[in-house]
Amino acid sequence: MNFKLCISCVLLSIFLSGTTGCYSTADGNKKAGVPWLKDSLEGRYERPMDQIYEAAIEVMRFNGTVVSENRINHSIIARVDESTIWVRVEEESPTITRIEVQARSKWGGPDVDLASEIEKQIALQLK
Repeated sequence: MNFKLCISCVLLSIFLSGTTGCYSTADGNKKAGVPWLKDSLEGRYERPMDQIYEAAIEVMRFNGTVVSENRINHSIIARVDESTIWVRVEEESPTITRIEVQARSKWGGPDVDLASEIEKQIALQLK
């Protein structure tokens, strides 16, 4: 009985250590969670970077609460429902701007559907 309990604990600890880790966020930080699951989307637009950044802030304020704005690396962190959204805006060329939207739930699980919805709303805000 004691041997079975010991083996079960060892197997459980191996399983838990193999399913958790750290993932990189769009603003360049690391968080605890499952790293190999898809949690982000990107889009490219023919608009100036400042215009897209302002549209992203408006969408984040409409959907939830903006937690942090970093105008140096052009990233935004917001809370929507119980998920955290990271948005990063980068200028690829003077006419093309890339946006990355990443969403994770409260427990670190990916929420690609919410990331997709936010990315679409940002695109619609540009119209």
